Amino acid sequence: MPSARAKTRFSCTRCGALTSKWMGQCPDCGEWNCLQEVLAGAPGAGSRGGWAGPAGAAQVVDASRVEARKESHQPTGIEELDRVLGGGLVAGSVVLIGGDPGIGKSTLLLQAAASLRDEGLAPLYVSGEESLSQVALRARRLGIRGEGLKLLAETSVERIIAMAGVEKPGVLVVDSVQTVFTDALTSAPGSVAQVRECAARLTRFAKDSGTTVFLVGHVTKEGALAGPRVLEHMVDAVLYFESESNQRYRVVRAVKNRFGAANELGIFAMTDAGLKGVSNPSAIFLSRHEEEVAGSVVMVTREGTRPLLVELQALVDDSPLANPRRVAVGLEQNRLAMLLAVLHRHAGIAVQGQDVFVNVVGGVRVSETGADLPLLLAVLSSFRARPLDASMVVFGEVGLAGEIRPVPNGEERIQAAAQHGFTRAIIPAANKMRRAPQGMDVVTVRRLDEAIDALRGA
Repeated sequence: MPSARAKTRFSCTRCGALTSKWMGQCPDCGEWNCLQEVLAGAPGAGSRGGWAGPAGAAQVVDASRVEARKESHQPTGIEELDRVLGGGLVAGSVVLIGGDPGIGKSTLLLQAAASLRDEGLAPLYVSGEESLSQVALRARRLGIRGEGLKLLAETSVERIIAMAGVEKPGVLVVDSVQTVFTDALTSAPGSVAQVRECAARLTRFAKDSGTTVFLVGHVTKEGALAGPRVLEHMVDAVLYFESESNQRYRVVRAVKNRFGAANELGIFAMTDAGLKGVSNPSAIFLSRHEEEVAGSVVMVTREGTRPLLVELQALVDDSPLANPRRVAVGLEQNRLAMLLAVLHRHAGIAVQGQDVFVNVVGGVRVSETGADLPLLLAVLSSFRARPLDASMVVFGEVGLAGEIRPVPNGEERIQAAAQHGFTRAIIPAANKMRRAPQGMDVVTVRRLDEAIDALRGA
């Protein structure tokens, strides 16, 4: 006799009201298009929608009696991927990786699966978007041997988990979570309810079996992961491809990691043989101009656990518009407008009638406040058409009162700049080093006008 189907309900995302059928408007709060399908629980399965949790009933345990084990990391063999993962894979962890179509998600995970196979960790690659012949063809194009690399073309999460239970892989790759569905729900694959339920089942499988699970996620046109936001809370790590698919260099950022540093950055180069890690990422973000140009300055940012040298460029030009444009690529646009007001108020330099364009070379996105001072000095250089010293680096936060605030790990930033041949630095006074690197002239400043005066003395 076939088992009874799990019942489904429709829940309002605004007020949480439950209804037995879908309606365009919530009958309780009146919100439109807010009802989503959810599981009400299969018979005999409690409220878990037909999938079992850990064996035994949960018990309250005193924290002093819990063994605090340090999670060990298994290197993947791809150095830049290990960096964003915090050192490698953790048994039973779930990693969600997203990015634009064609940017290299499947390529990177296929390379990682082959590398883990060579390390003795049996991988199982599940493809819901491509046939097995397509995956095998990509593997041959990347120069990956097929022996020991298990492939599965399946979209039913029940059959995927059942097959994984038989094969007992060390790593399970599901490409992608938007194509997987569960028979317990009637909605189409890729819907909010399907994505959430399938991810929950795969996460529970990972925790119960100790298998590391990679989930590939689609992104919306805004660049965010498609599906419910709870998906990012459910997994242990979230990796994003930040760069565009038409660029040679691909930037992978860890926006969440329970077993390592968040905001860690991995740099890859797309080649005919797949994605290759870049050992010296600072070199790709620094343009080597044949002659000095106005509006260009090198800053030292910190991404995760390592300092990174990037070139910041600014262009200031007369605007034909009544409202001049403020465009920031790789930086926060609202912060650009705020810093231009600080430049006017505390340095007497007005750019209200000019268009201001700011760009971080190489496609990297800088979110830290250490870019404030380099941004203003680049704008000033372009506005006055005076090139800055090409051997100089700058970093520092600028406050609304015109003060220059310190940034974390200032000494490491100076050391990184010295290693790349820079001989001069303008930094916050609070980041002053006890002993500057040999051959490095470090100028410390407390206010914005002092930093501008330091440029005149260069």
